[in-house]
Amino acid sequence: MTAAHSSSRSGSAPAYIDTSRASIARVYDFALGGKDNYPIDRDVIEDLRRAAPEAEILAVDNRAFLVRAVRFLAGQVGIDQFLDCGSGLPTAENTHQVAQRLRPEARVVYVDNDPTVVAHGRALLEENELTAFSPGDLTEPRQVLEDAVVRRALDFDRPIALLQVGTLHHYDEGRLSIPELMSQYIEALPSGSYVTIAHFLDPEDEDSQLARRMEDVFVHSPMGTGRFRTRDQILAMLPGLELVQPGLVRCFEWWPDGPQLKPVVAAQRCIAGVVGRKP
Repeated sequence: MTAAHSSSRSGSAPAYIDTSRASIARVYDFALGGKDNYPIDRDVIEDLRRAAPEAEILAVDNRAFLVRAVRFLAGQVGIDQFLDCGSGLPTAENTHQVAQRLRPEARVVYVDNDPTVVAHGRALLEENELTAFSPGDLTEPRQVLEDAVVRRALDFDRPIALLQVGTLHHYDEGRLSIPELMSQYIEALPSGSYVTIAHFLDPEDEDSQLARRMEDVFVHSPMGTGRFRTRDQILAMLPGLELVQPGLVRCFEWWPDGPQLKPVVAAQRCIAGVVGRKP
């Protein structure tokens, strides 16, 4: 995918991008080896490395879970409509690439309001006629769901896959609690739709101390967000849904591509993924 700008490493940026504050999308971009980030974004990861040297695996496992979940939904379930909230910056194996490899007719709408992502989203529109981008705020479900781009691209009379992968842990509850926010999304989805969530996990065991240490870095970084929530708190984000087996598990445990040959590091036990179906 062509980058909207490629001067990040040199420190320059388009005027509409604020490089004095870390961007969630750009921090993830750096963690995944991308180039569309700035010193303020890289500082977050450097601080995180000091708290937990292996913490970058959170972004890697988050992305790998997304790929496997989309592959399952497109290939096994036959879903051909995807609403990817908080889509982030384009990287390898984006949602539309994974879905359309299995179902060439699949339609994907990306939603994000990060200015850097918006710039890439515009370029995305020119690349693929079945892929659309909406510069929406995922914390405003009704605005997202009623957006003209979303309504034009997706048929709400047929099943849709809603993706909230690596997004909700950056939402500090305010006007809406996360279960309330997700209820609005889920209520709007037709029967047979699926919801996919990946979220930082407080495992409430010997790894909780690590989870809280990483959370402290995220929350007190220039990014300012990154909550590690418990299993019960994450499950509450899926009201009324039937969980696809194996339910809520660590991301690396959700239908892996093969046996786990590499040693599992503690940070991998602090991010979980789940897919649920609306009856």
